[in-house]
Amino acid sequence: MHVLNAVKSMAEAAVTYPFPTIVFGAIAFSIFTVLLLVTWSYRDVANRHDHKDSGNKGH
Repeated sequence: MHVLNAVKSMAEAAVTYPFPTIVFGAIAFSIFTVLLLVTWSYRDVANRHDHKDSGNKGH
């Protein structure tokens, strides 16, 4: 019975976060947005180098 009381008291302990939970979502969204912008900045990089494309016309 003592074990059940210990588990119950541990479950009732409130978890306090340093800021509201919506901020965790905002942080994750911001990180993924930055990663999206980094990925987007590398689009079409291979086509910017014309000297590499000239020998591959037959492919």
